[in-house]
Amino acid sequence: MDSSMIIEMTGYLGSALVLVSFLMASVVKLRVINSVGGLIFAVYALLIHSYPTALMNFCLVGINLYYLARLRHPDRHYTLIEEKKDSPVLQAFLEHYREDIAACFSGVRIVPEEADVACLVCHNMTPAGILLGKKQENGALEILLDYSTPEYRDCSVGKYLYSRLPELGIHSLLFSQEPHKHEAYLKKMGFTIENGVYVKKVRG
Repeated sequence: MDSSMIIEMTGYLGSALVLVSFLMASVVKLRVINSVGGLIFAVYALLIHSYPTALMNFCLVGINLYYLARLRHPDRHYTLIEEKKDSPVLQAFLEHYREDIAACFSGVRIVPEEADVACLVCHNMTPAGILLGKKQENGALEILLDYSTPEYRDCSVGKYLYSRLPELGIHSLLFSQEPHKHEAYLKKMGFTIENGVYVKKVRG
């Protein structure tokens, strides 16, 4: 394979990644993949001496990195709403995101009727996440579902929610189901494994 073919393939790869990024539901994944694609395409533009195109792509990468940094420290104001397990709003939320919830929690059994704690987290009154759980002894809550919508999947919903739980008399969280894809989130949020159960102490 000669150098001209390698350069051309580099351009195709960068373009493909930029296009694929727009298929991502998660804003974080979109910006990460878009940045990688933009960087590759910028290199391609330099190789073919298309300097305006290279400059534009380097600027786009910089913009993506800026917003990714903001996502790590989001300036968002959330609202916690306690719902009843048979609330129409709660049921509508679960139904709307049913497929995504199933994809995120493959194999996890979710039965809202078993919950005696149901919290909805909203951003500008738009539902961003939900927590369903069963109260245990000594202020513990067994998590049945801890879900954030794709647009808010940067841990900010969980951090806000956990900071508010002590107000509800909850001081520790338990997750005893098979985590599958949820395991990375649990570890990032500070859960540790004790006797096969993921456990986290929460403080206001």
